[in-house]
Amino acid sequence: MSKSERMVDLKPNHVAKMQDKQNERDHRELRIDKVGVRGLRFPIQIRDKAHVLQNTVATIGMYVDLPKEFKGTHMSRFIEVLNAHGNVVHVENITEILHAMQKKLHADTAHLEMEFPFFLTKKAPVSGMEGLMDYTARFDATASGKEIDFVLTVMAAVTTLCPCSKAISQYSAHNQRGTVTVKIRSKQAIWIEDLIALVESCASSELYSLLKRQDEKAVTERAYENPVFVEDLVRNVALKLNAHQDVTWYKVEAENYESIHNHNAYACIEKG
Repeated sequence: MSKSERMVDLKPNHVAKMQDKQNERDHRELRIDKVGVRGLRFPIQIRDKAHVLQNTVATIGMYVDLPKEFKGTHMSRFIEVLNAHGNVVHVENITEILHAMQKKLHADTAHLEMEFPFFLTKKAPVSGMEGLMDYTARFDATASGKEIDFVLTVMAAVTTLCPCSKAISQYSAHNQRGTVTVKIRSKQAIWIEDLIALVESCASSELYSLLKRQDEKAVTERAYENPVFVEDLVRNVALKLNAHQDVTWYKVEAENYESIHNHNAYACIEKG
């Protein structure tokens, strides 16, 4: 036998078929509500109220339901769906992504969660100096058949000054930085910026990244003239959400990182 003939004989006659373990039948008869990928970091662009695109990075979770007869889902298909829709994400194309997940993964329900930093340019109250403020925003969307459920979450840091401390103290009053987390469902899309502004208007003062001395004076005096408990804070936000014609459900949480205690103060209101 010649050398060339021996080389031919060494080549496989056919390529072995790869097993698709995910499609094998599972005999435990247990449906899985959500299965998929989590903790995926992905560059995206968010359209803001000024009608420009803001570059940011989202931490993403993508999930579908899994019928009881299937052993597993196809994890790579989640990434395929995400990549196929590019990196411009806003409320209007989240529905497209969800339906694409349902189709690609043969699922009845699909879930998409995206959390990302969102930036606003803010001017100091007196000097007018500009600085960037970062906030946290989040989209949680679910498709059940053709029905879509969408929740917008915004987390904003604020200043609160204690009314009790002001009332009993001869000198000043203790204040602290707090975080307000607002989750909403709405009839129409609500801009992230508008929800941030609503939250900040309910605190003793909003925060800034850049303050000169005259700005610091204005901010601390504003807080002193507008003291709020953590209870006041959530009630103030809730009242404004109640008055918003497009908001159908909300959950408002506030946590103050106390400056004279070794614990935090917390309050929550939910409607719907």
